[in-house]
Amino acid sequence: MQSFRSEFENIRIQKDIIELEKKIHLFKNGKVDEERFRSLRLARGVYGQRQAGVQMIRIKLPYGKVTSEQLLRISDVSDEYSTGKLHITTRQDIQIHYVSLDRTPQLWAELERDAITLREACGNTVRNVTASALAGVDPKEPFDVTPYAHAVFQFFLRNPICQEMGRKFKISFSSSDEDTALSYIHDLGFIPKEEDGKRGFKVMLAGGLGSQPRHADLLYDFLPVDKLIPTTEAILRVFDRHGERSKRLKARMKFLVKNLGLHGFMALVEEEQKALSQQSVTIETVEKDIYSLLPKKETPDTIIKDQKNYDHWKLTNAIRQKQKGLFAIGVKILLGDFTTEKARKLAALIQEWGTNELRFTIRQNIVIRNIKESYLPYLYQELSKLGFADPGYNATIDITACPGTDTCNLGITSSTGIAEELERVLASEYPDYINNKNIIIKISGCMNACGQHNMAHIGFQGMSIRTKDKLVAPALQVLLGGGSLGDGKGRFADKVIKIPSKRGPEALRYLLNDFELNTNGQSFLDYYDAKGEKYFYELLKPLASIENLSQEDFIDWGNGSQYVKAIGIGECAGVVIDLVQTLFLEAEEKVSFAYDAIKEKRWSDAIYHTYSSFINGSKALLTSEDAKTNTQAGIVKQFDELFIETKKINLSKSFNQIVFQIKENEPTEAFAKSYIEEAINFLKIIENYRKNQLANV
Repeated sequence: MQSFRSEFENIRIQKDIIELEKKIHLFKNGKVDEERFRSLRLARGVYGQRQAGVQMIRIKLPYGKVTSEQLLRISDVSDEYSTGKLHITTRQDIQIHYVSLDRTPQLWAELERDAITLREACGNTVRNVTASALAGVDPKEPFDVTPYAHAVFQFFLRNPICQEMGRKFKISFSSSDEDTALSYIHDLGFIPKEEDGKRGFKVMLAGGLGSQPRHADLLYDFLPVDKLIPTTEAILRVFDRHGERSKRLKARMKFLVKNLGLHGFMALVEEEQKALSQQSVTIETVEKDIYSLLPKKETPDTIIKDQKNYDHWKLTNAIRQKQKGLFAIGVKILLGDFTTEKARKLAALIQEWGTNELRFTIRQNIVIRNIKESYLPYLYQELSKLGFADPGYNATIDITACPGTDTCNLGITSSTGIAEELERVLASEYPDYINNKNIIIKISGCMNACGQHNMAHIGFQGMSIRTKDKLVAPALQVLLGGGSLGDGKGRFADKVIKIPSKRGPEALRYLLNDFELNTNGQSFLDYYDAKGEKYFYELLKPLASIENLSQEDFIDWGNGSQYVKAIGIGECAGVVIDLVQTLFLEAEEKVSFAYDAIKEKRWSDAIYHTYSSFINGSKALLTSEDAKTNTQAGIVKQFDELFIETKKINLSKSFNQIVFQIKENEPTEAFAKSYIEEAINFLKIIENYRKNQLANV
């Protein structure tokens, strides 16, 4: 059975890569609409970057887990197709930059040799499933969430339900009530719980950051583990069908739940129960004997030249695991950037001295797991050679930042430049903050919050300011008072004041000096609440004036020339393409996908591909009439109103009744086959209508 599944997956992967290659060719020859091509390539991890003519590739690494073999493969790919540099994201992915679009299929094929995928790393899909980096070794966890996170990743990878949603969908698994995977900012966040010896999850729904952050709603106090995948599937079905599609800024799950209300949303979820592929899913959770996987090597003779530095590193970066005698090592990676040369050496270390596994973290760092305590001095020595033994893992000095204007199309200012400077200020002027893990600093280059700035204790968001002379300078919005409170609770920071970007370090000095002067053992959040937002506005107000800007203020961090506000260069389609015809072609393509699924006895997948065919076909005709197509449910309703009720098109029953059989039937072979026959008949009817329509123009 296992070999069959492996071969089956290989065939699907090959089809994926060939499809990308074909669509690149069609796009370049003007046969595929640019918007449709963008959707396809984004769902394959190929993302346009600020610099014209090259792509950013996002490598999807579920819950950040990587073996030495995979790390070596990623390094080889980066050297061959990119620049030999790797970037860790806040979703535990790896990004590489400056890749030619034409070479992306070959790059993907190389990665798949070690079971690494690009599929659904970007785009309107289920993005990388994140999890606490210590899951499985966390002393505070009731059980290891890793197999559950992996099961969710596997179930929804290539699942037709979540290939072309209105917007992206993010899922996280925290290892304990400390909620280190930040459930409250996710579309779905899971926190492990045990009741009467049974495993389950506290479930948080419809959180999000961006320009309008929303705290997730509590959906369930305890969801049994066998309902994890069915519940997620039902929620995704509702999001796909009712989520906004035209107004991008209103297309996230948080807006849908806000508009419908939690009870209204869950009523729609209940309607999907009959159609689910499975009503209960048992997830295998075989516990590995970690001790049997440990290296049998003798402890190396190691001379620590600076015992004080080693002790400091061990205090801040070595984490005692729940497995007796074992430690995890937190490796602080400046801004998540490191080279393939260092990656290869790191791969050798985890293979030789650990259990051949590391995890990338949501704070853009690395965790090496399952290290014997006696090996710690040697690992410290070897990591020091790589520049990977700086103390302060997950401390205040460990700042999170998105790429900003370095490569991102949407970046307004340099996140990485100001982050480097703030870390320098902390290290040289506030060394005690190397040990402080109670104040978190995060930076984003724009309002989209990829750096998660609006849930930090101290956050900075890239902006711009205009002087009376209409000169534009880089600026930072200072946000204060956000933070994770644990067990699904958190708070978002207040936007306090906007200052020129070059005054960011001085703003940090003002805040830390005042904090140290006016607190006596208080937490930063208690200090902020006691003083209030207005106090901090007045504190930082002297830095906000634009009457006294110097020439230096017009140059962004890490740049040598005057700042120019620019949202990066977009990608050009080259020619105008008939979108209506593209939608018809996609409807037919969905039918072919449905037939493939029937051959493989994947009845639920076949049914959903067929449903998508109905939607694309009807959307094609509605587009030809310039009708709005905001949601899939709206498309079905409008098609009935414009074509069926007016007798322009004759069907055996209403379009609503035909399409939404998907909710009323179990996913059986008989229904899958009858549903696809109805779709084929429908496509013939509407394509004839379109031909007559064009003939009469």
